[in-house]
Order: sequence, then structure tokens, then C-alpha cells
Amino acid sequence: MERQQTIAAYVLAKGVATPNELTEVAGASLMTVHRDLDELARRGLLRKFHGGVSAQPSSVFESSSAYRLNVQSEHKEALAAEALKRIESGMSIMLDTSSTNVFLARLIARREMELTVLTNYLPILQTLRNSEGVDLIMIGGKFNPNHDAFFGMDAVAMTESLHVNLAVLSTSAMTAERTFHQDQDIVTMKRAMMAAADRRILLMDPTKIERTALHRLAPSGAFDELLLTDPGDTEFSRAVAEHVPTVLVPLRGDR
Repeated sequence: MERQQTIAAYVLAKGVATPNELTEVAGASLMTVHRDLDELARRGLLRKFHGGVSAQPSSVFESSSAYRLNVQSEHKEALAAEALKRIESGMSIMLDTSSTNVFLARLIARREMELTVLTNYLPILQTLRNSEGVDLIMIGGKFNPNHDAFFGMDAVAMTESLHVNLAVLSTSAMTAERTFHQDQDIVTMKRAMMAAADRRILLMDPTKIERTALHRLAPSGAFDELLLTDPGDTEFSRAVAEHVPTVLVPLRGDR
């Protein structure tokens, strides 16, 4: 419905909004807006809370793919550029459903490299589908429209049957000792990807550190390397480096 698309686009762009605010945006009554918000929340596109609605994550709610692709872009560009340095022609790599990996896929698409890329994330499949030199393999399963990705038993089983040189992942929250995510299906897929890879790289920006979420993903030491855009928190940087080799990645303007 066009009205719901208008509401969703506004909240995704702004992050949070109130129902009264959205009546003006949608040109509809407050009761109609509440019904639309109930439907958008049911579909997992937005999160309702007392007095408003949000596209931002909480400890039990992961933001939609559309929202994540449009926030922290400067950090994601820097992390993707650093991750690309670890990828060589001839490698097989697995990319999870982190929006940072879409930025990495865009860089791969502009490079002349012979790669095998495996992913369950539709935006990455769309980015690389016409890339010369890239052997693109879709990890299929049940499609989740909120995350624009494939999950479920079939996707996990396929991932568990594979072996790749490198898995590049991110997650929504971490402490120095452990990583977390809000969604059980995503946790299961990330764990399968980690098990399938010789080497695992974790990409994180400062908005995700010193936070937890509902499900434990893995100890930080389960990754071979952490790429972190500088959090400006030397205490956290020192603490996490005790568990996983950590590279602080400067933003382009800081170089």
C-alpha cells in the first residue's frame, strides 16, 4: 500500500517518529496511521514503542535491511576498503547479511579479481550478479523480506556443506569478550558461516560496541581478526585486543 510505503520511508530516513507526526506525512487519520504501524511492525519493518515508532535497533529488534544500508555509511566504506585488502584473486569468500558487506561487494564489483562469492543476502547478489570474474553462489532457503535474505534449515544445511577460505561477517552488538545478535535465525546462519571458513573477519563500527542483544553469537576470540572503526575509547580497544587481533580503521577524512 502506497500510504504504508510513505510511512515506512519516512521512519527509515528519520529513525524515529510519532503517530501524530505521521498523520501529516501520510495525510491520514491517527486511527489509520496506528493500523498502518501495526501492520508495518508485524512485518518487522518498524518497531513500535510507547509514544512512537522506530527503525533503529534494540536489544531484541534488528533494524530492517533498508534502514541499515543507509546509516553509518562512512564507517562501512572504511571497513569495506580495509576488508578488501584481505581478499586475493582465486579465493572463495562467504559474505553474511551485514550491510557493511554490501559496501564490500561494491568494491569487489569494481575490481578485476577471480573470486567465488557465496551469500544469502539479496543486495549482495544483486550487486555482484553481472561482475566479471566472480563466480556467485546463492545460499538459498526461506526468504525473509525484512532482512532481504534467505534463512532456515535449508540455508544452514547448504552452508554447513561448504568450505571457503574466508568469511566476512558483522553483528549488531559486542562486548570485549563476546558478540551478540537479536535474531536467532541470523545467529544460526552466522555460526554456520564461521564454521565453514578457514578464516573469519569481523567488521564493526563504534555504535555496536559495549552493547548486548538477546542471543549470544560467539566469543570475540572465535574470530581471527576484528576490524573496528576507531571508537575513541582506548579502554575498549585494549580490552577487546586481549581476545582477538584488532585493527583500528580510520575514516577516510582522518587519514
